[in-house]
Parts: sequence; structure tokens; C-alpha cells
Amino acid sequence: MDRSCVSCLKSFILFLNFLCWLCGAFVVAFGEFQMMHSKFASLVTTFWPIYPANTLVVTGTIVTCVCYLGILGAFKENRCMVISFFVLLFILMLVELAMACVFLVYSRKIDTYFEADLMKSLVSYRDGTPEATKKLIDDFDAVQHLFECCGVSGSADWGDNVPISCCTKDPCNMVNFTVWNQGCVLKLRDWFAHNYRCTGAGVVTMFIIQFLSLCISVPLVCHFSRQGLGY
Repeated sequence: MDRSCVSCLKSFILFLNFLCWLCGAFVVAFGEFQMMHSKFASLVTTFWPIYPANTLVVTGTIVTCVCYLGILGAFKENRCMVISFFVLLFILMLVELAMACVFLVYSRKIDTYFEADLMKSLVSYRDGTPEATKKLIDDFDAVQHLFECCGVSGSADWGDNVPISCCTKDPCNMVNFTVWNQGCVLKLRDWFAHNYRCTGAGVVTMFIIQFLSLCISVPLVCHFSRQGLGY
């Protein structure tokens, strides 16, 4: 292979991996930001591994590590590093495809778990059980105030113990106050769906970059092998 062609491939794969590394770093930062500012994590516990913030942090961390290995391998012309990068990137892409399939197949079941978790949190809050921690109470109040909703399916879920966070006015009359009629489960589902759409768009972009890097790394490894570069 001509040296100029090799240099072009190296530059291209360095650029793609650096771009992918930046995307991964941004995804980690965005996930951490969501973790610090989210008010809903304590209300949905059954499927915490696929909570948007957790998904972003885990995926972004793995992507940054793998892409950094690819940058080093191409820059140092190290065959071992580039092969390791190829294998790890291939596995990562398979995992991303598997996760996408899981979300598509089990989307309805996830919705069922979502509603059950919210109802369990509401019952704990309403009945004052030991599970009703201050964080859970604050998070449920924040959800109702932010999304202008009340209860899971509606205000009837609270019975006679409707919290003031369901009030439609701010400041609210502590004695007689009107409440939001719509339940929070639909609004929270829409919020989660929007987050997953944004996450999915980012993952698709990274997947395209990863696929291009995977294709370019093959001729690069072949050249390194012929030249005896790396170990």
C-alpha cells in the first residue's frame, strides 16, 4: 500500500476516533448532569439500568475508552492496539444493536414496570410507610409540580390525602385548593420517551462513526502486519 494512502487512512481514523471520543465524553457529561439534576430516579427503581442517565454514563464511558485505544494504536502504528480496538469496537457495536432490540421488543413491558413503580412510590408516600423517604416524597412532589399532574392515573389515587404539590395555583391555599386532573404516568412516559429519542439519536450518530472506523481499521491492520509494525 502506498505510504501516502496509509497516511490518509491514519489521519482519517484518527479524526473519526477523536470525534467519537468527544461524543463519548459529551455523553458522559450529559449523563452526569442528568443524574445530578433529575428528580425521578427514586420513583422508578425496577429498571434502573436503562434509566436514561445511567445508559448515557455507561455507554459514554465505554466509547471513550475504546476510541482512545484506537487513537493510540493508529498514532503509534501499533498492530496490537489496532486489533484490540477492532475487536472491542465490534463487540461494542453488537451490544448497542442488542440493546436497541431489547428496547423494541420489551417496550410495553417496560411501560408496565414504570406504572407499577410509580404506584408503589405513591402508596408509600400516601400511607406513610417506612419506604417513604424524604427523597421519595420530595421527588414525587417535584414531579407533580413540574409536570402539572396529580397521582399516577389521577388525583383519586391519593384518596383523602392529596398533597399540596397537586395544587393548580402557586402560591396555593392550604385549605381548599383545586388539583390537576391528569395523572403523572402519561407525562412521565412522554418525558422518558423524549430522553430516549435524544439518547438514540446520539447512539446512532456514534454507531455510524464506529462503523466507519471499523471499516478503515481493516486495511490499516493489514498494512501494519505486512510491515511488521507493532507486536
